[in-house]
Amino acid sequence: MTEDLSPAERYAAARVRAVEEATALAPFRAMYDFDLDPFQIEACQALEAGKGVLVAAPTGSGKTIVGEFAVHLALEQGRKCFYTTPIKALSNQKYTDLVKRYGAAKVGLLTGDNSVNAGAPVVVMTTEVLRNMLYAGSQSLTGLGHVVMDEVHYLSDRFRGAVWEEVIIHLPESVTLVSLSATVSNAEEFGDWLDTVRGDTEVIVSEHRPVPLWQHVMAGRRMYDLFEEESDHGGRGVARREVNPDLVRLARMENSRTYNPRDRRRGKMVREADRERERRQRGRIWTPGRPEVIDRLDAEGLLPAITFIFSRAGCEAAVQQCLYAGLRLNDEDARAKVREIVEERTSSIPGEDLHVLGYYEWLEGLERGIAAHHAGMLPTFKEVVEELFVRGLVKAVFATETLALGINMPARSVVLEKLVKWNGEQHADITPGEYTQLTGRAGRRGIDVEGHAVVLWQRAMDPGALAGLAGTRTYPLRSSFKPSYNMAVNLVQQFGRHRSRELLETSFAQFQADKSVVGISRQVQRNEEGLQGYREGMTCHLGDFEEYARLRRDLKDRETELAKQGAAQRRAEAATSLERLKPGDVIHVPTGKFAGLALVLDPGLPAGRTGGHRGFEYHDGPRPLVLTAERQVKRLASIDFPVPVEALERMRVPKSFNPRSPQSRRDLASALRTKAGHIAPERHRKGRSPAADDREISGLRAALRAHPCHGCDEREDHARWAERHHRLQRDTRQLERRIEGRTNTIARTFDRIVALLTEMDYLRGDEVTEDGKRLARLYGELDLLAGECLREGVWEGLSPAELAACVSALVYEARQSDDALPPKVPAGKAKAALGEMVRIWGRLDALEEEFRINQAEGVGQREPDLGFAWAAYEWASDKGLDAVLREAGMPAGDFVRWCKQVIDVLGQIAAAAPRENSTVAKNARKAVDALLRGVVAYSSVG
Repeated sequence: MTEDLSPAERYAAARVRAVEEATALAPFRAMYDFDLDPFQIEACQALEAGKGVLVAAPTGSGKTIVGEFAVHLALEQGRKCFYTTPIKALSNQKYTDLVKRYGAAKVGLLTGDNSVNAGAPVVVMTTEVLRNMLYAGSQSLTGLGHVVMDEVHYLSDRFRGAVWEEVIIHLPESVTLVSLSATVSNAEEFGDWLDTVRGDTEVIVSEHRPVPLWQHVMAGRRMYDLFEEESDHGGRGVARREVNPDLVRLARMENSRTYNPRDRRRGKMVREADRERERRQRGRIWTPGRPEVIDRLDAEGLLPAITFIFSRAGCEAAVQQCLYAGLRLNDEDARAKVREIVEERTSSIPGEDLHVLGYYEWLEGLERGIAAHHAGMLPTFKEVVEELFVRGLVKAVFATETLALGINMPARSVVLEKLVKWNGEQHADITPGEYTQLTGRAGRRGIDVEGHAVVLWQRAMDPGALAGLAGTRTYPLRSSFKPSYNMAVNLVQQFGRHRSRELLETSFAQFQADKSVVGISRQVQRNEEGLQGYREGMTCHLGDFEEYARLRRDLKDRETELAKQGAAQRRAEAATSLERLKPGDVIHVPTGKFAGLALVLDPGLPAGRTGGHRGFEYHDGPRPLVLTAERQVKRLASIDFPVPVEALERMRVPKSFNPRSPQSRRDLASALRTKAGHIAPERHRKGRSPAADDREISGLRAALRAHPCHGCDEREDHARWAERHHRLQRDTRQLERRIEGRTNTIARTFDRIVALLTEMDYLRGDEVTEDGKRLARLYGELDLLAGECLREGVWEGLSPAELAACVSALVYEARQSDDALPPKVPAGKAKAALGEMVRIWGRLDALEEEFRINQAEGVGQREPDLGFAWAAYEWASDKGLDAVLREAGMPAGDFVRWCKQVIDVLGQIAAAAPRENSTVAKNARKAVDALLRGVVAYSSVG
């Protein structure tokens, strides 16, 4: 090629090569055995030019190459680089990768429970660790040149997202920021904000998948393409993608009317031939079973595969189903290799714990090439699954969606069982962003020519809606930033109140709020024009129709108010009747899912009342725990009793009754039906409506009849225009309040937090008190509660195990509210301390309400959860794993995770507790040692 160039062109090309070879990028590119993609080169060049970068690219596209170049650049310049990740597993993985490249001497690791070579020039850490360093003014920040924030889209996370913004805002100006994100639809907006707070930032967006993705639907024995063949499945062009007509016909047939013997067509029974044809067609459509899916993928050469099941129990059940079906995906050599790796990785786990952890069943699945992966698993087990999958020794993984969050486990195929998942509150359709994140795992760069996303057929599936999910790249980044008590004292300590307020105004949350105000202002202007038109439409020649319409609304409002008062009175009467219930009362539940005969096991009253349960919470009145005639034990709420309830009969509840035992429930329910099944409940009679005797209503009706507009022939037409005017005016006022509310929202929340902290003497103007300095060291959701417990000496005199139990209430949060029994807590001092913690929380909750600090907005202190106190106490008391897990009733992975979070907070308490005349710091350190044993201590790094 160079022979075809003129001497001048060859000289120019040589100069370009010389310039490129003189850059830091040239030797970095030489480290890889493949050439970099254009977006990677563009980002690296921007970094070398001294700019910050935001790289938004699909999962598996290689955006971490840009982060690794920042590491390379920092080492070449003799400066430090911090590489931050959202989760410890990802930190461990990145640490291992960087050690392989640069050696253990140059790379360190800092997570909540690991510290390896923290003084190294390159340190991998979780984002929280860097945030804590910034607030503490750590010496480790000296010489810091680059910070890589991997998976920066985590700032949308409503629980932890604020940490990312804190880091971005507070990093020294001299630090170059490298932000790596999944494909988001508002990357430019995020880049504009980064430009504002960090200086010159290059935004690089790539939607190109290096491995094209094919979308399929598996129904019955067939696997259908989601889009027609001529469509552009890889997303490399701009071709229009049409839904496969075969799938559309399938859906139409599936959703058509099923045969019913009572159906008549033209007055006659449906002919036998029609029914037979329908049965044959329907026989071709079903949702394949899990073993069948894996077998089919194996036959078509589409393994390894990750099947996403939005349930931990579902993942474990899937593995068992495959084992029972006799699936074997590994040959003898692979089985031997698997056993060798597993035994090596688990050699530190004591033999007596292996049985408790389900080791042998887990190993059998691994040897066959099948495994589960979810947060309930022991971390060591999860890491082994990840390693074996990457090595190709596990070929089918059944995982929850947490696997999609950054762990490097690419597959040839991804299977989605359903397009609905539980979001913590309800079953909801997965979003296009979630679909993209999950299916992004399909297609291994450098291994696969193409990736495959397979959705299993479900009844009532809409192929068009699925195509919309697969074809949409809408994943907007939304800030979840909210000030906290810890953040407030740290900011005031470093910058003073005024400067702190200004800093918070620079958050991405405020940036987005201010931008949204522009659109709302335009809507207000349009509404004002509409109101003028409505005023003309409601004009009446007989009088002031606006005044007449106001009388009509006042009448309606008064009638509604009286109806609400009546309902409130009925609820109060019902609540009073519930307070009279005693264990053993037989009642009739009038409405709701559990309507019918029921036996009261626990009246659900607050502490200090007869038969009180739990002793700590009483938000919505009594919540009786009952056994229904259908053998269900449920805690009911006020909503189940719209009318007063009375005991129909009395029964003795045996002391041996165990609500968790099916046999025990069956026996008592049978006795309940025998005792009271024949008794008919009394019907509640409604009284006279309060509106009938209300003077205000009578006056308003008289005023309406006397108004001149009342006699207008077009009265109801005018009224419709008046109602539209009223609704639009109300909407306009709401928009104006939103504009007012969105301006300086973060700063106003900060002001309220500062006012509360000043009231409690954590702050005095710009001065942080000693108690405030302690609070500055306590990071967590219940930071202020922990600070108050230290100040009031709640934990003084507790043993290490008792302290662990109390601290667990600050971190633990049950996955689902337990409607059955109150949590078990240690007796003695620990029980008293836990009770005192809940009392303090109640005081803080009232104070937050007074200062308008709203938990619903993500600010404030939730109620401490005592559900892990007994498990933490037992484990810190050196009890065996088998006994602790059995009593805790939770998977080993959850147990380990909660223990590590308790250890993390105990470490903070040890650092923050008073040094003089206090046993808390010493016992917190002892509690850490007591918890950090056995399965909790196993770690793959360091």
